[in-house]
Amino acid sequence: MEYLTIKELILASEGQLVSKCNEEILVNDIVIDSRKASKDNVFVAIVGENLDGHDFINLAINQGCKTIIKNKNNNVDIENKEINVIEVNNTEIALGDIARFYKNKFEIPFIAVTGSVGKTTTRDMVHSTISAKYNSLKNVGNLNNQFGVPLTLFNLNKGHECAVIEMGMSGFNEIEYLVNIVHPQIGIISNVGYSHVEHLGSRDGIFKAKMEITTNFDESSLLIVNGDDDCLKTLKNKDLVYKLKTFGFEKNNDIYCESFEMDEDSINFRAVIDGKKEEFFIPTVGKHNIYNAMAAILVGINLNMTIEEIKDGLKNFQCTKNRLDIIKNNNLTIIDSVYNASIDSMTAALNILGRYESRRVAILGDMFEMGEFAEFGHRQVGKAALENVDILIAIGKDAEFIVKELKESNMNPDNLYHFETKEEAIEKLDEIIKANDTILVKASRGMHLEKIVEHLNK
Repeated sequence: MEYLTIKELILASEGQLVSKCNEEILVNDIVIDSRKASKDNVFVAIVGENLDGHDFINLAINQGCKTIIKNKNNNVDIENKEINVIEVNNTEIALGDIARFYKNKFEIPFIAVTGSVGKTTTRDMVHSTISAKYNSLKNVGNLNNQFGVPLTLFNLNKGHECAVIEMGMSGFNEIEYLVNIVHPQIGIISNVGYSHVEHLGSRDGIFKAKMEITTNFDESSLLIVNGDDDCLKTLKNKDLVYKLKTFGFEKNNDIYCESFEMDEDSINFRAVIDGKKEEFFIPTVGKHNIYNAMAAILVGINLNMTIEEIKDGLKNFQCTKNRLDIIKNNNLTIIDSVYNASIDSMTAALNILGRYESRRVAILGDMFEMGEFAEFGHRQVGKAALENVDILIAIGKDAEFIVKELKESNMNPDNLYHFETKEEAIEKLDEIIKANDTILVKASRGMHLEKIVEHLNK
């Protein structure tokens, strides 16, 4: 982060300096975790669901922090009076306002990425691609919400030439809030699925929420979407104020995949771009990752990269941990995809498992936030599993619908297992798993199936 002054913090947050020791202090980081507070950064006291940052202000000060941003309506007793205290109406909003102020110091392209499935992989692939030419910033891990996006922007420095910002959401107006901070020139929607349908009511609601990425778009802006997605393809027939580019396998897209060959850990595919055929390589698996790569190709073209530069960037792609990591250990092949799950990502992962010639074991847990679609969603996963697994182990209340669907589809019940908890499953795993098995492990994040992966890796 480049330095900010106290005066700039006050201006950006529309705050009031109620206590001061030195207005000339320069800060080079902004944190919301008191454990990271130091003499060179600012601690913003965020009120969260479980913790109130105001309770940790004195801890931050004891660690040397000289500048605090707090809510006006919180009367926390600050023991050390020799610090800068900026009061604001709402620290969460102030964090975003400061991030917007800081981001506006950089005249570089900002690319926003969202989607129901695969947005982190799309983000990583876009970042890998454009990094072949440009020094680029991206979110670290899953810092993609109203806190994570501002914290990501604070990592910008004068050396950056591009920024790829993933934007997550679980309800309406959340992406709109983020794009009002970032003001991206390019937006990407990877797909529209059923993630967070419990909060958004329907797939149409999810589509509407994802389209918030175009807030503030004008004729110079570019939206890149999956043109095979039945929701997103409707944009092709609309009169839009911004530019639209599509990717997919259907030939009416701006870039489409004509053919592909998938190895155990990589894909070679041929894409047609403006009538010209090009060969690409990506060091990951899954047909869905060809979609992600084509989105990245369109970004690269828009940023004036050559096709060779784009190819080089894609070759260097590295997948974020727990997203289709392939681990070979103890005579087992483990496909670790425990970070999160949805109908589409479960189906994609099962299709990858289905390509293996060894005995195929799927260990699948609950998909969260499905609401009234829970049974439907888990049964859809069961349908996808039918041709792709030899053994299925379901964990969790809703995951039982996967087993029910497979039983009703006449899969051998001796090859189906259901456990209420991961602990129960772990007790039986050694009896079920055999040498040379290929094992997919996938569920929503809250199921914590990384414990299963750890057990298999022992």
